[in-house]
Amino acid sequence: MLVDAHCHLGDGAFDGDRDEVRARARAAGVGHVVVIGDRVGTSRDALALARSASGLSATAGIHPHQATEWSAASRTELVGLLAEPEVVAVGETGLDYHYDHSPRPRQIESFEGQLALAESVRKPVVVHARDADADVARLLRSWGARVPAIILHSFSSGPDLFAAGMEIGAYFSFSGMITFKSWGHPEYLTGCPADRLLVETDAPYLAPVPHRGSRNEPAFVRETALALARARGATLEALVPMLTANATRVFGARVTPSP
Repeated sequence: MLVDAHCHLGDGAFDGDRDEVRARARAAGVGHVVVIGDRVGTSRDALALARSASGLSATAGIHPHQATEWSAASRTELVGLLAEPEVVAVGETGLDYHYDHSPRPRQIESFEGQLALAESVRKPVVVHARDADADVARLLRSWGARVPAIILHSFSSGPDLFAAGMEIGAYFSFSGMITFKSWGHPEYLTGCPADRLLVETDAPYLAPVPHRGSRNEPAFVRETALALARARGATLEALVPMLTANATRVFGARVTPSP
């Protein structure tokens, strides 16, 4: 069964049918969902969801859009959340220079602070990168050997950041974007080592073809896995156990799906 490595299941888009979404995921062969926190409040919500039902884990972190929330107090709250067994990673953190919702120096401060936090608590880091390749690559090369693992989520950045991720042994998590006609990086799908591949939805965003334009949900990660298998000249049946093993390796045994 598949693992959806990155899903905003706590988002309000799922408030009306969250249980049904989970049931559809299970029926589609998705046995575990990593529920993402992107600020302190949503990280608490992700933990509550992970405690509420089987097949869910959580992350805790502050997104670059909310980087101004990074402080000694928020770090303390994240430390408490990351001590819980249901919380399997730091993040979503990183840099986003496309929207610049937070000043770039604050984004870097928040990102480095959360990398240091990951080093301290010995949990992997979920990294968001958009239009910030040079700075993200620099920080990955600086911190990659110090943290347990880096997950480059919904990866679609340029070749320099791909090279930096390869150098530090990062995991590359691919979303529904790889099913779009506009996807322009087939070399990433074939060049990434087999033991560093993950798939995700980033739901409710980035629904894959043939669901593009609708709300994304964990069941649709199967379409992304199928596209990845085709790109690598493999069958879905051969790829799924490898993807699940990778998710278990990076996030821990908790995310291993049960039949």
